[in-house]
Amino acid sequence: VQLVESGGGSVQAGGSLRLSCAASGFTFDDQAIGWFRQAPGKEREGVACISSSDSSTYYADSMKDRFTISSDSAKNTVYLQMNGLQPEDTAVYYCATSPHYSGRYFLQNVRYLEDWGQGTLVTVTS
Repeated sequence: VQLVESGGGSVQAGGSLRLSCAASGFTFDDQAIGWFRQAPGKEREGVACISSSDSSTYYADSMKDRFTISSDSAKNTVYLQMNGLQPEDTAVYYCATSPHYSGRYFLQNVRYLEDWGQGTLVTVTS
């Protein structure tokens, strides 16, 4: 399994970024894929996940108003559109996948997810 994130960078408060997670090594539609983030000195937290087989999505409560997760099965890629970014959104954003969890359980079981990307840094300046 390989997950490669891209699209991070530096943006001013109020700006937008779209992250991409290119997946390979497994059947894309068979597993949930999701985004997590980790700010300096904080624990990794769930952002959103998607099951491409039925396009179902699940968001952490604090993320659902500004972030949108989507997937393109033809490209084996999951996206995270982030709008209205704030300095507190500064973090390394990771994508992960698991054949065992989906929905809220995917975001809640961060410690048990098997496969992770290397992360992409998002910096939001005020």
